[in-house]
Amino acid sequence: MAAPAAASVWLSCCLLLGLAAAAGAAEEAAPGGDCGCSANRGGSGGAGREAAARRYSAAGGDRSAGRGPMVVIPGGVFTMGTDEPAIQQDGEWPVRKVHVNSFYMDRYEVSNEDFERFVNSTGYVTEAEKFGDSFVFEGMLSEEVKAEIHQAVAAAPWWLPVKGANWKHPEGRDSNISNRMDHPVLHVSWNDATAFCTWAGKRLPTEAEWEYSCRGGLENRLFPWGNKLQPKGQHYANIWQGVFPTNNTAEDGYKGTAPVTAFPPNGYGLYNIVGNAWEWTADWWAVHHSTEEVHNPKGPSSGTDRVKKGGSYMCHKSYCYRILLHAPGQLQCHGRAECKAQAGWREAGNNHDDGVQLPDKVLFRKASTMAGGVQQYSMLLFCTVEVCLNQDLEDLVEAGSLQPVRNKDNGHPACKLLLTSS
Repeated sequence: MAAPAAASVWLSCCLLLGLAAAAGAAEEAAPGGDCGCSANRGGSGGAGREAAARRYSAAGGDRSAGRGPMVVIPGGVFTMGTDEPAIQQDGEWPVRKVHVNSFYMDRYEVSNEDFERFVNSTGYVTEAEKFGDSFVFEGMLSEEVKAEIHQAVAAAPWWLPVKGANWKHPEGRDSNISNRMDHPVLHVSWNDATAFCTWAGKRLPTEAEWEYSCRGGLENRLFPWGNKLQPKGQHYANIWQGVFPTNNTAEDGYKGTAPVTAFPPNGYGLYNIVGNAWEWTADWWAVHHSTEEVHNPKGPSSGTDRVKKGGSYMCHKSYCYRILLHAPGQLQCHGRAECKAQAGWREAGNNHDDGVQLPDKVLFRKASTMAGGVQQYSMLLFCTVEVCLNQDLEDLVEAGSLQPVRNKDNGHPACKLLLTSS
């Protein structure tokens, strides 16, 4: 499979379209081609999804234990998408200015431990469990399981339908998650993710929120952490190394998923925002976007598929070129995708009182502006109980004081921090 000329851009913070569309032989395929990668199985009616989510919202239990503090993402404006799409049907173009209000975002992807707590509390059954199968990458299967399979996806023959594959058995009935409780949950549909979020009192991020947070405060960078795939030789994401799909050298330490805490976070403190597992967003899929400047876009009001972002451990820097920053099927922040076999998610939350449960703790990260040649970092954040300062501020020369204030709009406790760096 030939690599794109700009293959090094594979990890940019864009929305990914879909693995089938990104694959060489499948570049002509439309989003949502059936490789077990559709957003949901069993209808796309919005009413059904909402009912499924509400059904589990009243369940009790400790919904936040183990999730850790959320991160406050500062509001701002950023450049969404790209004018150089790798695959036209990904819909990651054109470039447009997007304003996003401040919101909360999970530091980590939802883990198997998190999802197990939800299932134990509610009795929830995922769609993969209901249907009895899910698609799995051939290289992850035992010889016994492969011997039972007699069909594959024509455009992507490395995807095999496996009976008994689900979140508890990611590679089929002879696999389990006992040693992967801190890894991202897989084989979850958009319906499954939405049910979990509703139970936890949170929501899925919009596509714009996801891409904005993925960039970590950076603009015009290839990856969430800068322009180099491996700064100083260090791996920053769990992706495919070697020749796809025949040989994964696992130079980053993982042939499959990695713990949700693995690898350095981006500028907003988000771990594994690209690679490891695809992440569902709230938006319906669309490929036509206006160049007009917009505020808090939420995508079309209806559709047949949902947008997934960020790429997975199976994404090679050339194969998943569009998974990064702006494309919907790659590792870039703008990439989008549809395959739920490698899909997980992280939760978002509003930072004002609109009925969404607020976290007891939040982390803040710096947002920067230039003033007279001096880099200034200013953040206004809101919390319900306390603010946890992230001490990862080595680049700051002088730290200012924390000033207690109140949000004039809703009276929530807040803290204002001004930091200055030379």
